[in-house]
Amino acid sequence: MGQKHNGGNSMKRKIIIPVLAAAAILALILAASNIGRGDVGQRHILVAYFSATGNTKAVAETAATVLHADLFRIVPEEPYTDADLGHGEDARVTREQADPASRPTIKSRVENWEQYDTIVIGYPIWGGDAPRIVSTFVESYDFTGKKAAVFCTSGSSGVEGSQENLRALLPGVEFRPGIRFDAKATVADVRAWAAEAGIG
Repeated sequence: MGQKHNGGNSMKRKIIIPVLAAAAILALILAASNIGRGDVGQRHILVAYFSATGNTKAVAETAATVLHADLFRIVPEEPYTDADLGHGEDARVTREQADPASRPTIKSRVENWEQYDTIVIGYPIWGGDAPRIVSTFVESYDFTGKKAAVFCTSGSSGVEGSQENLRALLPGVEFRPGIRFDAKATVADVRAWAAEAGIG
């Protein structure tokens, strides 16, 4: 009887040990897969972007993937039409960009803003500057204690002027170096910028 009893315990041990080992391996795999994710640990990054034609949207999605960040699209309450995006004096974009105080209304808000410690903001260049709706965005939240970085999409205009104008709206906020991307920015391009700027 004693031998049978010991054999039963031995069998149980043979079953339990592999199960525990498998559970430990699974935990390690899950932990590894979560390294760098924006919603895990102390690293919380938000990529917020405004895109009227889709170019900035594509780069923002790439940036969110590279940075393991959450993504938020800045959507205007009043959508921009093709006519609004024209270059004439009467076009909505022309009028907004000519008025530094213009603040187009945004349709929705970022949830759980407090959880993010780094905010990456993407936008096209309109009239040499960030669209005024981006100013609306940065003035709608408390950036205290957060880091900020910007990228623009443009065929030629650099990011420096728009970055400085946004920095002026957020005194005391630590800005990491911004960058200009074209519409064909790759994962490698975004990764190189993130590493150089110390984002993530």
